[in-house]
Amino acid sequence: MAKKVVATLQTGSKKMTKVVKMVKSSKSGAYVFEEKVMNADEVEGYLKK
Repeated sequence: MAKKVVATLQTGSKKMTKVVKMVKSSKSGAYVFEEKVMNADEVEGYLKK
């Protein structure tokens, strides 16, 4: 049986989070999704922009 490899976003003591934000495109007017991996402490400030 093969073993699964599970990737974690934790490096050392920092806790990382993947953030997905919906933004309206200036070119087409359609909504696009921006994905970013960042420190868990910075998520609130990123989403308020």
